[in-house]
Amino acid sequence: MRHREVGELMTREVVTVPRRATFKDIVRTLGEHRVSAVAVTDDDGHPLGVISESDLLPKTADQGDWFSSLPHPEPWESGKAAGTKAEELMSAPAVCARPDWTVAEAARLMESQQVKRLLVVDGADVLVGIVTRGDLLRIFLREDDAIRHEITADVLDRTLHLEPTAVSVEVVDGQVTLHGAVRFRSLVPVVERLCRTVDGVVRVTEHLAWETDDTGTGR
Repeated sequence: MRHREVGELMTREVVTVPRRATFKDIVRTLGEHRVSAVAVTDDDGHPLGVISESDLLPKTADQGDWFSSLPHPEPWESGKAAGTKAEELMSAPAVCARPDWTVAEAARLMESQQVKRLLVVDGADVLVGIVTRGDLLRIFLREDDAIRHEITADVLDRTLHLEPTAVSVEVVDGQVTLHGAVRFRSLVPVVERLCRTVDGVVRVTEHLAWETDDTGTGR
């Protein structure tokens, strides 16, 4: 099976600013390029951090009425509000991925770090792209026929060496339904798990029988 890689989904033209860019320079860059975040890089193209609209918002909030009934900002918000340069405003260090990472690897890092985007760097840690949550979700736009063919050819035939008529595969809107029979009961969860790893699969439902119960459960 071939999983889609970050390098296939990322945006290669990354909007960047230098570490000494001013607050207004950053806001102007966001507006001109119609993006919600920029990467901060050093002179050699190494990413230092990311500045998103949420990093800039404390500056706006800080201009409100001091006597407002709203709660006072947290210390980190006050620090952001006082920042005037990219290096003071950015979220750092930059959370990065490699072009050869799978979508699953990138998604796990996004989730664990609670970020909406990953900067993509090459072997020399030079910025080569950016990948967002939306980019990763594009795998679920795969056609049902492509998913069914990959499951039939790669999972059932090449990987598990099952007879072509042993298991039938139906895919509707990314939801996979399996019918048929396999030789051993222990193979059923293996088939299901491998099908779930195919890019674009939303859910797998199996209705598989077996010839021999090799699990020792007696049920």
